[in-house]
Amino acid sequence: MKYVLDAHTHTIASGHAYSTIREMAKAASEKGLELLGITEHSMKMPGTCQLFYFENLKMVDREMYGVELYMGTELNIMDYEGHVDMGEKTLAKMDIVIASMHVPCIKPGTREENTNAYLEVMKNPYLHIIGHPDDARYEVDYLALVQSAKEHRVLLEVNNNSLDPRCGRQGGEENIRIMLKYCREYQAPVIVNSDAHTDTLVGCHDYVQRILDEMGFPEELIVNRNVDEFKKYVNKDKIL
Repeated sequence: MKYVLDAHTHTIASGHAYSTIREMAKAASEKGLELLGITEHSMKMPGTCQLFYFENLKMVDREMYGVELYMGTELNIMDYEGHVDMGEKTLAKMDIVIASMHVPCIKPGTREENTNAYLEVMKNPYLHIIGHPDDARYEVDYLALVQSAKEHRVLLEVNNNSLDPRCGRQGGEENIRIMLKYCREYQAPVIVNSDAHTDTLVGCHDYVQRILDEMGFPEELIVNRNVDEFKKYVNKDKIL
């Protein structure tokens, strides 16, 4: 399958990533992508940018090297009630919003607690994507996750970085397979993202593609195949 977009990446602004906006955009152009999402870690992640950075994203050009840019954030889910670390006033200004669980911001809870955190955050009207819900440290009820994502028109992410041996997440492949099984059963769309923290990893989906091929996962459920399909779920005019 040809991927035309990568919607989850980070620049040096996130604190533990290593390329600039222009370097990331150039890499996307060189790989033939039409759209790139730059989603800096939100404010409770150690070392990341703060409120003024996000408030001033209006100053960033939304096209570079022929690639459309979506500037936004990867929120930190802060508790099992689905609260996040950015207010609605700022969220309303983001082109793209992802919400994820990160160990520096929330300790793994029980299966019920982790699942409830995801179900509650999906009710946030500014949310577009659940990021890397594959980490075995955060045990999840994948049937409930998929059903809720379908109900709220939130995309579930299949994260290539989760399968990189250098990544600290655990159990990624097994959990991705379980999630994809339910996504196929309930016709819930997914988005494949690199979660690149360097320009060399922009648009890299090789680890995930192997699983998709082995499972025969339907391409029509992968929004990366078409920018217009992606925009039905991820923009200020999200179709509800």
